[in-house]
Amino acid sequence: MSFDTEKEKYSMEVLDDTDLALLRLLGNNSKLTIKELAIKVNLTPSPVFERVKRLEEQGYIKKYIAVLDAEKLNFGLIVFCSIRLKHHDKNIGYEFVSDILKIDEVVECYNISGDYDFLLKVHARDMKHYQDFVFNKLGSVTSIGSTQSTFVMSETKHSCNINF
Repeated sequence: MSFDTEKEKYSMEVLDDTDLALLRLLGNNSKLTIKELAIKVNLTPSPVFERVKRLEEQGYIKKYIAVLDAEKLNFGLIVFCSIRLKHHDKNIGYEFVSDILKIDEVVECYNISGDYDFLLKVHARDMKHYQDFVFNKLGSVTSIGSTQSTFVMSETKHSCNINF
């Protein structure tokens, strides 16, 4: 299969119903074997293997992960931390991202629009651990102007799937 433009290469138009079914199945359970996938999409393993390989190569599948139970691992306090940078310029943004990538407690980081510049999802053992994180880790990130913390009381829905 050849692609005329970069846009077409990553367009949903090049995915057929079988590709979409494979993505849904793997999005729900990435441990499914090629044989199990083949049974579920009514194909033999060989074309399923080629399709999954193509989906990986084209970037539809970024990686395979295990979703860990943070509470069982004693990191059950989830905090969303809104960050406002001191200034808005390229160097400050790159510096912030570089610093955040080094902090283990930050499990997700989004550049956002609105009142804040970034939204961090942070896992901590407890409030004392989060306080230490704010003072010693976030406090050492010189590009941060201000922060606001929102504490998760309970998780209602958690999904890694995209509904397409």
